[in-house]
Formats: sequence, C-alpha cells, structure tokens
Amino acid sequence: MAKYLDPKADLTFKKIFGEHPDLAMSLLNALLPFSEAQKITEIEYLPAELTPDNPMRKNSIVDVRCKATDGRQFIVEMQMEWTTAFKQRVLFNASKAYVRQLKKSKKYHLLQPVYSLSLVNDVFENDIEDFYHYYRLVHEEHTEKIIDGLHLVFVELPKFKPHTISEKKMQVLWLRFLTEIGEDTKEVPEELIENAEVKQAIEIVEESAYTDEELAQYDKFWDAIRVEQAFVDEAEIRYGLGIRKEKADTARRMKAKGYDVKDIAEITGLTAKEIEAL
Repeated sequence: MAKYLDPKADLTFKKIFGEHPDLAMSLLNALLPFSEAQKITEIEYLPAELTPDNPMRKNSIVDVRCKATDGRQFIVEMQMEWTTAFKQRVLFNASKAYVRQLKKSKKYHLLQPVYSLSLVNDVFENDIEDFYHYYRLVHEEHTEKIIDGLHLVFVELPKFKPHTISEKKMQVLWLRFLTEIGEDTKEVPEELIENAEVKQAIEIVEESAYTDEELAQYDKFWDAIRVEQAFVDEAEIRYGLGIRKEKADTARRMKAKGYDVKDIAEITGLTAKEIEAL
C-alpha cells in the first residue's frame, strides 16, 4: 500500500506546483475567477522573491511565482497558520509585482494584472460561511466599475467541503487533493485518480519517491510548524489571561463602589458567580 506525504508542506507543494507548469496552470485556472476566455494556456516560472532569513517564515509560507504568455503574473502561496498581517503582506507582494512591470521603456497602459492565490490552512473569517474570498478594486456603489490590476484570492481550506461547489469540477478536485491527501490517507478516492492532473500530483507525493534527506527536510518543516503554533498558543493564553485580569480588576473597583452585580456583569462580561467570588 502506497504511503503519501501532505501536499501542503513546503517540500511537496513546491515539487507539485513549482516544478510542473501544467499542474500549476491547472490549479490557477481552477481556483482563480476566470471566464473561459481568460483561462491560462501557457506559463513560465519567475525567480523566487528574496525573503528574510527567517526560519519560521520559510516554513510557514511557500511561494510559486509564474507568468502567462499574455503577461499576467501569478503568485501562489500556502499559509499554514493565519496571522493578522498576512493580508497586508499578500497585498504588498502583489503590488510589488505589479509595479516592477513598469520599466523606463513601458507605459502604464501596458501593465498586466497580478493575481495572488493564497491557500490558507486555517480559518480567519469566522463570521463568513464561505471559504472562498475574492478581493479587487471596485467602485463602492457601482460594483461593475472595476480598476483592473490587483486580484487577491484567499481560500480557507478547513472550511471546504466537496458539496459546497457543484459546478466547478477542477476546483473541487484540487481542493479535495489538498485537504484529503496526506499521511493518514489509506485509500485514494477514485474521483481523484480518474483525473490525469490530480493523479499526477498524487504520484508526486508518494513517500517512496523521496530520498532520506528530503524526508528529513519534510519532518523538519512540520517540527517548525508545531513550534510556531506553540508560540501562537502561548501568546493567546497570555493575552486571554491579561484580558481576564483586567476585567477582574474593573469588577473589583465597581464592586467596591457599590455597583449592582448585574451592571458589573454587563460591563465586564464576568458571571455573577465570578463577581461574587472577587
């Protein structure tokens, strides 16, 4: 029985989408908001961006940069843990790619759109049911009026369920591949194997295709993710304890001044039992 590695890891993601332009093109056509006429027919890879020598950043984000024959540029990223600054970083990178097109010999009307596809292995829009988020520059009142240039797509992988999309077959297949294939996979769903592109991607993540050195690199990636998550969890706990202490201090002061327990509870969010115990 074949064993598989998680395609969302740095090593595997780059092997699939950073070394096989046909698979990268298929993913982009499936997940970006293209009409049939806008579909990409050929791409070439662009050099990776220079990034700070930060181990956490290297292991939490993977980038694939490419360009279509018509000049449109694409940035694909896998974000394992959501951070509040991630949207701004995505906007910055897309803007930088857009501006870099403008050389001395070029004119503004020759600038081609830049599309950023961010696959996020985390939930960050808790008040929105949809997993697919598309941002672009539109007129506030007349949304049909668009300034073409930057297109940002964020996909919350944990929210995806196969039944959430009925028509976009390749989008469903690629998202199922990213969310269902991994170290716990015992049997690959037949629907995934039946598609030639997804089948090729599945074969790329078979554990037997990797050297011992590559497997060690793969394990190191997940170790770094666990360390990063531990830091995040600790920060959240400390923040939560700080907020709770602040509420308790406020409740004590209000209680000392004779405020009603009901009013204290409404203002601080503490229960009546918690307030009485102070």
